[in-house]
Amino acid sequence: MRSYSLIAPAKINLYLEIIGDGPDGYHELAMILQSIGLADQIDVRSITTDSISVHCNHPQVPTDKSNLAYRAADLMVKQFPEAFAKYGGVEITVNKQIPVAAGLAGGSTNAAAVLVGIDLLWKLGLTQSELEELGGTLGSDVPFCVAGGTAIATGRGEQLSPLPSLDTIYVVLGKYRSLEVSTPWAYKTYRQQFGHSYIRDSDNLAARANAVHSGAIVKAILDKAPREIAQKLHNDLERVVLPAYPQVLQLREVFANQEGVLGTMMSGSGPTVFALFESQQQAELVLRQVREAILDEDLELFITRTIAHGIKVSLSI
Repeated sequence: MRSYSLIAPAKINLYLEIIGDGPDGYHELAMILQSIGLADQIDVRSITTDSISVHCNHPQVPTDKSNLAYRAADLMVKQFPEAFAKYGGVEITVNKQIPVAAGLAGGSTNAAAVLVGIDLLWKLGLTQSELEELGGTLGSDVPFCVAGGTAIATGRGEQLSPLPSLDTIYVVLGKYRSLEVSTPWAYKTYRQQFGHSYIRDSDNLAARANAVHSGAIVKAILDKAPREIAQKLHNDLERVVLPAYPQVLQLREVFANQEGVLGTMMSGSGPTVFALFESQQQAELVLRQVREAILDEDLELFITRTIAHGIKVSLSI
């Protein structure tokens, strides 16, 4: 039996702009994605039976075919039937540290780790771009989760342009355990309210998506200027999520009012809110202040930092 343990980092959106409707019916997006140190551990192990099994330490995470990690293994089985016949089935164990349904790509990063793990188990020798391409068929965030670091993402989020990795910026994340925001709801509601402003022409869509490369936040990232990055944070989905979810709005406002916070924003479709800091000491102080300001045991708070990698092997047996 052989097995691999993989570190599967979460991500935050530093920038999320909804440009319009693409030809495939999905939203055309321009985003800047950033890996953070908060991560799940995924163990991928060969088993003698020709089956896929998923185990998870978190009661809210399904372990059936609806789980993205399961679907990633199933995709590899279908793509590489000879390797499956040779090496047998796969047992996947997910040790969840990333909050569930949080806008942090928890499911996507688990799927990315399974792709990387099975590539190693079955000695397929796939390149990173081949793994990203496979990941793109599972979900828009999966290719970025394979690559990690800092990147511009366009299209549905699957078209990646790497940026120089950010030096360590400390991040405090806040998420109410029992609060979930449906991503399809968020995008559908945005279309209903702001669809009149969408770009429809494909040439203009491409030009607008391309414009993010020369935008102010990318310049701040290239300059490695945390204060400027924090001032340029942007997420179009806040326009629909914050009015509908007062807890998320309150959390964002509490973060914004603390001294030492460089900037704060909701990640993805929420409900996680993050704040950026120049030092761990400032992050720890603000975490305590937020806990005192919001006396709710349902609120989880985490300290982490920006990192320069995606899926990483931590152990092979």
